[in-house]
Amino acid sequence: MSSKDPCIGVCKFDDDICVGCGRSKREIKGWKKMDKAERRHALAQAQMRLLALGATGRRKKK
Repeated sequence: MSSKDPCIGVCKFDDDICVGCGRSKREIKGWKKMDKAERRHALAQAQMRLLALGATGRRKKK
């Protein structure tokens, strides 16, 4: 699992969770300060949130 910034440019929020990447506003804000383990944990949580929201996690079409 990559620890690269998972932002996909959707940036719409449902109850403090981005429906594009699945991260919370707090996780997005603190992403650059997280170490690899914290990022992996945040990404795993984000995947679960996207599943719960029924979001696709896909980029916008240009």
